Amino acid sequence: MESDREPGVGDEYPGTEPASLVQRGRARTDWIVYGVTAVISVAFVIWGGASTGSLSSAAQATLDWLLKNVGWLFVLAATGFVVFSLWLAVSRYGRIPLGREGDEPEFRTVSWIAMMFSAGMGIGLMFFGAAEPLTHYVLPPPGTAAPRSEPAIETAMATTMFHWTLHPWSIYAVLGLAIGYGHYRRGRDQLISSAFAPLLGKRRSTGPLGRLIDILALFATLFGSAASLGLGALQIQTGMQEAGWIGSLSTTVLVLTIVVLTICFVVSAVSGIARGIQWLSNINMVLAAVLAAFVFVVGPTVFILELLPTSIGVYIQNFGGMASRSGATGGRAMEKFLASWTIFYWAWWISWAPFVGMFLARISRGRTIRQFVAGVIIVPSTVSLVWFAIFGGTAIGQQRAGRNPYGNGSEEQITFNVLSHLPWESVSEVVVMALVAIFFVSGADAASIVMGTLSQRGSTSPARWMVIFWGALTGGVAAVMLVIGGDKALNGIQNITFIGALPFTIVLILLCFSLAKDVRDDPMVRRQSKGAEVLEDAVVAGVQRHRGEFELQIRPSGTQPGAEPGTGFTDDPGRSRPTD
Repeated sequence: MESDREPGVGDEYPGTEPASLVQRGRARTDWIVYGVTAVISVAFVIWGGASTGSLSSAAQATLDWLLKNVGWLFVLAATGFVVFSLWLAVSRYGRIPLGREGDEPEFRTVSWIAMMFSAGMGIGLMFFGAAEPLTHYVLPPPGTAAPRSEPAIETAMATTMFHWTLHPWSIYAVLGLAIGYGHYRRGRDQLISSAFAPLLGKRRSTGPLGRLIDILALFATLFGSAASLGLGALQIQTGMQEAGWIGSLSTTVLVLTIVVLTICFVVSAVSGIARGIQWLSNINMVLAAVLAAFVFVVGPTVFILELLPTSIGVYIQNFGGMASRSGATGGRAMEKFLASWTIFYWAWWISWAPFVGMFLARISRGRTIRQFVAGVIIVPSTVSLVWFAIFGGTAIGQQRAGRNPYGNGSEEQITFNVLSHLPWESVSEVVVMALVAIFFVSGADAASIVMGTLSQRGSTSPARWMVIFWGALTGGVAAVMLVIGGDKALNGIQNITFIGALPFTIVLILLCFSLAKDVRDDPMVRRQSKGAEVLEDAVVAGVQRHRGEFELQIRPSGTQPGAEPGTGFTDDPGRSRPTD
């Protein structure tokens, strides 16, 4: 059987890989991974520009078939990732560090949380913060509660928590742990294919099969970040109309918005993580906190506070039912709901997993698996709970009061409809647009860097031209997504995102098995197991020889009490002597 451990690895510091194994030096392009993905992606953009109708029809037909035949895979896999990541954290493997034993974290905890939160879902919170709870209140999931009723409030908040807390961050945690552990602990390249070395063997993980894995990761990343760009463009365009900056919504304005955002995140990406992403993330965290505090104070404060415990309780109570929703029990109405919400979200999170997971790994060196899971899952989930209680609670409160922020049901308009019933409407609308833009920039520049990393054999500093290429292509794919959606631009984003994420879902499932096998063979775990075995044997021997009256000693082998020390260590774990 093949072994991934090079001779002498970790010998100078038991339990870790030497830092020399971490890839350094000039980035080298993998022309197969880069070339295949680039050609197919450019062809997709050309197809969308030349024949929008045929691409739209093909995407819809493919989506209908996939939802009918493999939609269940997303539902099961997403919950499986939650169970797996939490198991890793609470098990004995939780003490394993992502790096050499004794490594200190590179970033302060506050900056670490801000960066992972901005990259993970910041733009989604802005887009759906008020829209999703309100939509589920007006139109609850099939078979749950009557529309606009008191039970519908509980259902709306529980369903929103289901989509935005444990599940998405567990998906990110699985990939982030696999990359961070393999790169900083085992000294492998920072590639998703390299994380499969324990399962496939080192030779296969660097061969054609490994390249296929990296190609699928590139596709998922490209379409996931393009989906975010599309959502951001939709909301910014709507905000400009609400502020009176433009007269009407049009494809031209959407495309121009995409161009501007693309230029911004490419510039941020080539500036590097420390100067670009960290700076933007910290600014956005402050702006988001100020906006949330403002809405909390001027909105229905007591109602928002009441929603916090209610949301947690109903989420826990209904977790099993929400995780098992399927077309088999809900019919066509449930299939439509899952396609528009749950499965779209799972596909979106999975398509984000390559770049968010790799980015989380990049900023988490020195933290243990338990710290990583707690930081990546618990903290953002708590922030999401508070965010949706504030914005969703305000939206539902206004709807109950007859102000109708739901309007025509357009998700990109609901946030601005809610703000229109609060003081300082014009200022808050500008803040929302700024937050959407910066959230996207901070997430998309991380995506561009990760796509460059995947294209250049795991280099942590990909060439600038590579980052610029993937950034520009992301903008092109986002434009195609919006155009093929027509009047319902969000539908085009959902369709392409789902199709792009499906192959990578299978990759993530297999990655769980590879990571589990990897940590079982960790030097720290082996030492713990060996220590427990030696101690047990010594106690058994002491009981047998001395009837329980004994003490254990550590001394060089080949000596007796009071004798001169010998050389080497004893191989007799049962060596003991009676107590006085």
